[in-house]
Amino acid sequence: MVTQRPDNHLISRRQMLTRCSTGFGALALAGMAKPAVALPHYRPAAKHVIFCYMSGGVSHVDSFDPKPRLNQDHGKPMPVKVERTQFNQNGNIFGSPFEFKQYGESGIPVSSLFPHIAESVDDLAVVRSMTSSVNEHAQGNYFFHTGVPFMGSPSAGAWVNYGLGSDADNLPGFVVLQSGDCTVPHGGVGLFSNGYLPAQHQGSILQGDRMEAVRNIKALELPGNQRKRLDLIQSLDSDFVNRLDGQQDVEAAIANYETAFRMQAAVPELCDIRGESEATKALYALDHSNTNTAAYGRQCLLARRLVERGVRFVELSCLAQHAGDGQKANPWDQHGGLEEGHSNMALQVDQPIGGLLKDLEARGLLDETLVIWAGEFGRTPFSQGSNGRDHNPYGFSIWMAGGGIKGGTIYGATDEFGYHAVENTSTVFDLWATVLHLMGLDHERLTYRHGGRDLSLTDVHGNVLHDIIA
Repeated sequence: MVTQRPDNHLISRRQMLTRCSTGFGALALAGMAKPAVALPHYRPAAKHVIFCYMSGGVSHVDSFDPKPRLNQDHGKPMPVKVERTQFNQNGNIFGSPFEFKQYGESGIPVSSLFPHIAESVDDLAVVRSMTSSVNEHAQGNYFFHTGVPFMGSPSAGAWVNYGLGSDADNLPGFVVLQSGDCTVPHGGVGLFSNGYLPAQHQGSILQGDRMEAVRNIKALELPGNQRKRLDLIQSLDSDFVNRLDGQQDVEAAIANYETAFRMQAAVPELCDIRGESEATKALYALDHSNTNTAAYGRQCLLARRLVERGVRFVELSCLAQHAGDGQKANPWDQHGGLEEGHSNMALQVDQPIGGLLKDLEARGLLDETLVIWAGEFGRTPFSQGSNGRDHNPYGFSIWMAGGGIKGGTIYGATDEFGYHAVENTSTVFDLWATVLHLMGLDHERLTYRHGGRDLSLTDVHGNVLHDIIA
């Protein structure tokens, strides 16, 4: 899917449509209510992605990568070279305060932080050898979302939407869910940007527990009058596009006007969960006494409802642990008080995500929905201060489930301290190459011409992790 300019001596499709039928062909082209769904490069294993992003960096040695050596040598100096950390306030080896148990037929160990997710462990492929090239939150967030450690490039959700088109009638193809006291991770809304891709592929933020879930989406006039107004604006914009022989920014604006118009009815219907059974609400912990758990549970339930309506890519957002928390944008970031902080965050997300996995499977949606759980990096095996951990990009864990994944799988390994990846070292580029592959897209062929180059999500990097594919 490489965008190229037509040769000067050839007539473009837009020019042809403009010159035929007094330009009504171009008007119809620009005014299509639903963009055409693109064909994948090959048969996809998954149709949708749900990305549970753990902003702040979850400690892998306290969640999905147990290291008995840490508890054995707790309090002793690290016997290997210690790399520079974010704050360079490095202490001694820090044993995990959490107990690990083996779950499922696969016997994959999971810590006591995630008992509900552990119930679906046979659906998970745990990648224990993920790495990042950056060690700071904003850069790490951008790198994980876009493959570039600074703003300006398209998010993975935008790439998926660009490659496959939207399969949702009245909703955007890329939705970012928020609820309660949560905010965009460090780096800002550029994490969900379309970058240099057409603007209709950017992420749309939806506050799932507010009366007006999408800002300024509520209709201010009768639908008939609004439809007439949009048709007039569309015709004027289309004429402007034709005179410029095509202008993607204007075309994207037309597409976004149409999407916003249709969302006025679709979003309230999506967010109205009164039709869900009480058992389903309890599965997602909507009745939980912890308000953050209930709020995150609502995001997980809405993610399932978005997938049912054809949305390609859904990202979920973690909430701040406490009102006014200075770590609001990266709530998993425990440089101190790791046991309390990680316990609070796991309480927030474990039951809702566990419920999401079970509900998707029960409804026959897990086979076509790829669920990703990840943060921007892991945490050190040694302490910062007395009871925290600093950032560790040299080896950490993520997991994927559903959508063509070989469940009950462990891929890669870190050393005996959980410090560096030492087996099947993986990168963010490998992750997204694998995701695109499962969605039926070749990461080397999914490109966009910008600045004289054919750019892609994985640049010149990335290998599909075939060992975790069913």
